[in-house]
Order: sequence, then C-alpha cells, then structure tokens
Amino acid sequence: MGTDLKQIGERIQGLRDALDLTTAEMAHKLEVDEAVYLQYETGEKDISVSFLQRIEREFNVDLATLMFGTEPKMNAYFITRKDKGVSVERVSAYKYQSLTSGFTNNVAEVFVVTVEPKSEEEDFYQNIHAGQEFNMILEGSMMLKINEKDLILNEGDSIYFDSSLPHGMKALHDKRVKFLAVVLYP
Repeated sequence: MGTDLKQIGERIQGLRDALDLTTAEMAHKLEVDEAVYLQYETGEKDISVSFLQRIEREFNVDLATLMFGTEPKMNAYFITRKDKGVSVERVSAYKYQSLTSGFTNNVAEVFVVTVEPKSEEEDFYQNIHAGQEFNMILEGSMMLKINEKDLILNEGDSIYFDSSLPHGMKALHDKRVKFLAVVLYP
C-alpha cells in the first residue's frame, strides 16, 4: 500500500482520537463493519472518496483535510497552478490531484485523476457516492462502467452522471488516461 493511504488512515485515526471514540463507536457512526474500519485506519484497505465524504458529513471535517492533511484557507477564490495540486494515490492505479484543496466550504471537489492501465483480467474498481459527477477526458481513453453499462470515452469527451449508481473506470489501449473529475455534493 502507498504511504498516502497510510497517511489518510492516520488522519482518520487522529480524528477518532480527538473525538474520544472507540473504533467500534466510530465504525457504528460511519455504518461500516469495525474490522473494515480498522483496515481503513491502518491503510490496509483502499478508502473510497464516498467513505471520506461520509466522514466529512458526519463529523464536519473538510475532505481536503482528510485526503491531503491541509486545512483549506481561502473562501473567495483559490488558484491551483499547473501540476501543483495536492496529490494522493488512493490505490496503485489511481492518482488524484486536488484542484480545490485550499478552498473552504466548497460545494464540489475537483480533481485531475490519472488512471494507469491494468491487465485485462483485473476487475473495475467500483465506487458509489452520493451526488453527481462530471468527467472530461484530458488525455487517453477510458471505459467507464455505470450501473453495469460500459461506455467508452476518448480525449475531449465528457459525461455527467448520478454517482449514487455503481461506477468505475479503466484506462484503455494499454495507456494511462487523465481526466477532470468534478464531484458535486447533494
């Protein structure tokens, strides 16, 4: 597992400690099995954005703080210079670069996501989270599976969808894909 995943787990554990909750209490509040919750804290299990959003809503802590360890400071505007967004590698094939990490009280998260190609046999990483999502392909091609329907998106293509439906993506043609992802909260 990457260091970033362990750091996210450490921040979640720090939040739990600050709230003076046991792992069982924290798991119950987040509606997840305690064994799974412990895997999140130790960085042994990938932590989905939807789970982090659940923590954000339940405990009123900013998503950027959980993912990147930074406290958002700006409330009028926030500039992210080219290739300077705060990055996190959640799973080995997915790298997220936040374009909104320094803005407080945002109603959406904006990322540049890079997905490395995987072998044909590997399953899609499935995600489900409340809200809606917009993806625009910046480089390469990907297959986006939404609710068991396979959609092919190429450079310049975009899609807007209900992110409460199971969805996952995969780079095509043995090349990485880079896309803009805007996650809108309900």
